[in-house]
Amino acid sequence: MTILIKNKKIPYLNLIPILVISFLLFKFIDNINLFAKSLKTFLSIISSFIWAFCIAYILSPAVNYLEKRFKLKRPISLLIVYTLVLGSIVLLITRISPKITHSISDLVKNIPDYIDKTKHWIDNSNLTLDFLDKLGINIDEKINALTGKFTTSIGEGLNIALTKAITITSSFFKAILGFIISVYILKDKEKFKYGFKRFLYATLKEETVDKIIHISREVDNIFLKYIIGKAIDSFIIGILCFIGLSILKAPFALFLSLIVGVTNMIPYFGPFIGMIPAFIITLFYNPIKALWVLIFIFALQQFDGLYLGPKILGDKVGLSPFWIILAIVVGGGTFGVIGMFLSVPVIAVLKTFLDDFISKKLSE
Repeated sequence: MTILIKNKKIPYLNLIPILVISFLLFKFIDNINLFAKSLKTFLSIISSFIWAFCIAYILSPAVNYLEKRFKLKRPISLLIVYTLVLGSIVLLITRISPKITHSISDLVKNIPDYIDKTKHWIDNSNLTLDFLDKLGINIDEKINALTGKFTTSIGEGLNIALTKAITITSSFFKAILGFIISVYILKDKEKFKYGFKRFLYATLKEETVDKIIHISREVDNIFLKYIIGKAIDSFIIGILCFIGLSILKAPFALFLSLIVGVTNMIPYFGPFIGMIPAFIITLFYNPIKALWVLIFIFALQQFDGLYLGPKILGDKVGLSPFWIILAIVVGGGTFGVIGMFLSVPVIAVLKTFLDDFISKKLSE
């Protein structure tokens, strides 16, 4: 009789974990804002360590290269790498940033002149005026409306910049702290790896841990090589663009080269995104020169796509253009510019695991 009672109770006991999980999910959904706020606070607290991990992850290949290539000890390798990084940051802040800021301020000051030139060009173009009149478009009203919107946007942008100043300053100090912590992470990275592996083997099955290590190596191989390779490729393109624009005597050559170099980080769409501002800005100064700038940047991007990019990156992602474009569209629509860049290696990782899973199932 006792056994029967116990057997009847067992199914109900099995429902307890399901009920507990359902209750926790309900409380989570019911207090989603509170959980989101708590998560944001937690991430803000550990943001310095996130910065440290990212910096150490990016600089680790350079440290490894110096140790293997020149047989240097870890402290000396760290000293060389961090000296070069700090020197680059100082050069950026003291030499390059003021010139870029000056170019942006000149560009903003000249916007009214650009608008007047546009009006003058339209007024002198009878064909354009007749065409716009037939469409029922009042060009003066449109230009004035755009000017008003632009002025409002600048005002709002300045207000946002002022309100975000404290946040940016706080993030800056967290990044500096992360930069310092990254030194200790790289110094003892083998100890961290060993300790993490011990923890995994102590808490999980050996087969599961082997899969985790395999997945980590695949992710590292795709992400690190793609990000560093793309950064080197974009840096070279930015320098070549600056040299070419300087020879063409294009206005704001450094600023435009920075735009081209940064947007080049985005596959497929990036080159066109960087080409358009360079062409439009130069167009107000000299239409003929703007055409030459357009041709030069287009030729530069073709050189990058056909020769330089494959030489540096190789086939790091192994994706067809369809999947790359899909990843960029989805990533950009979800997470903005960062999503456009990181979506490609993410899709590459998912595709690798999916191919392994399909191959395993087919072999079974």
